[in-house]
Amino acid sequence: MKSEFLMAITQLAAEKNLPKEVILSAVETALVTAYKKESFSPTQNISVKINRNTGEVKVYLLKTAAETVADPGREIPLPEAKKLNQQVQVGEVVEVEATPQNAGRIAAQTAKQVVLQRLREAEHDAIFEEYHGKEADIVSGIVQRIEPKQIVLELGRTQGILPLVEQVRGERYRVGQRMKLYLMEVVRTPKGPQVLVSRAHRNLLRRLLELEVPEIFNGLVEVKAIAREAGFRSKVAVAARQPGIDPVGCCVGQRGIRIQNIVNELNGEKIDIVLWDAGSSAFVANALSPAQVLSVNVVDADKAATVVVPDRQLSLAIGKDGQNARLAAKLTGWRIDIKSSSAAEAEKAPQPEVVQPVEAGTEAPLPPAPQPVEAVPVAAAAAPAEIAVPTAAQEPRPVAAPEPVTAAVAPTAPPQGPVTVGVPVEEAFFTPKPVEVKSQLRFAEDLQVRRVVKPEVVGKKPKKRGGGREEPGAGGESKAKKVRRKEDYLDEVEEELGGEQIGAEDPQGG
Repeated sequence: MKSEFLMAITQLAAEKNLPKEVILSAVETALVTAYKKESFSPTQNISVKINRNTGEVKVYLLKTAAETVADPGREIPLPEAKKLNQQVQVGEVVEVEATPQNAGRIAAQTAKQVVLQRLREAEHDAIFEEYHGKEADIVSGIVQRIEPKQIVLELGRTQGILPLVEQVRGERYRVGQRMKLYLMEVVRTPKGPQVLVSRAHRNLLRRLLELEVPEIFNGLVEVKAIAREAGFRSKVAVAARQPGIDPVGCCVGQRGIRIQNIVNELNGEKIDIVLWDAGSSAFVANALSPAQVLSVNVVDADKAATVVVPDRQLSLAIGKDGQNARLAAKLTGWRIDIKSSSAAEAEKAPQPEVVQPVEAGTEAPLPPAPQPVEAVPVAAAAAPAEIAVPTAAQEPRPVAAPEPVTAAVAPTAPPQGPVTVGVPVEEAFFTPKPVEVKSQLRFAEDLQVRRVVKPEVVGKKPKKRGGGREEPGAGGESKAKKVRRKEDYLDEVEEELGGEQIGAEDPQGG
């Protein structure tokens, strides 16, 4: 019977995944409660001990040694206490064996309930301690139940809760699906520990990198910063702790095999691995990858950076809905302003002066008056002659008529070459001569060529004979004659065009 009891304890410990000592302690506590209800008074202190080898159960009364006994249920005379323990002193506790013969049905039922409760509490404590040590780590779970506001997953010994806010937008979950999750927090509740997991946390990407990249797990490559928009795109800044190691190449792997495994686990989420730099300008330029950066101007006081990119890569630097610039700002912690090269040059160019508008009812400022220019005579001889103006007191004097001046013209020799008749300047420069424009080239399209209208044949169609000759139709002309007439007409048109050749139309086409 006792061996069966120990075997049952061992089996229960294996099923609950609890230590055997924890199970025995729970049974001892349950027996204390059961014996107090049936065999002892509630004021008495008792203890139950189970032999770990034989499974024998013994009940002990806890009494205090005293010279004068006031309460026999809780105190024992000192001489009797000396018989049980020679070294006991007044005020010390002595264990007195008082094992009942048999426990009743009520005591057994009470012990059963207490054992189950204690085992449940012990199991909850064990689960809490196990998963509390896994906080901020990655766990694997299977979707067990899908609810409107959360998803319940099986994590092994307990269940995990995936709230709606921690789910990735665009992911579709199904019952039985296995996935990796980030364990955020373990909370104690009356129903047991509650484990909260996440698929949208940025540290999930960090743990996946540690699983796939041995250099990160060993500490040779450090993940400096992570910016993530779950389900769409992420940026990771890495740096090497040991010289001679390419941190970006370690994360990407040969032919991208390492990063591809992480992308597959995150259902196609794009991941950019950039190189971390201690310099702010270089780090901001790397964070805007894959866009090329021409220059970066940083203001340390405001934590702001102005980035100039080529015109053709402005949209690439900003990203779809500003995603690339937003992730770069989260990764660096800087406020980033992106400008194209043409806009930056336009800002550097001098701005024209803006004329202030004049309000109604106010006088516009007049322009400054021109300064008087003092005329300086070139020479005394060049000064104009003074003209005397007669006044009322003076009578006008008669002015003598000027004598005619005869200019002696030397005889000139007759011109040897052609004589050029002079043309007035105004007529030569301002009177254009009419120029007759003659057409030197004419095109066949400029002429309206008469088309030969085929007469309608009312009678029978011409019959073909074996010789290949055609019978004349109702019009009285054969087809060959019509073609010759058309060629003659085209020859006449060529003569009118000055010998240009015009391609004859296909006689079959009409």
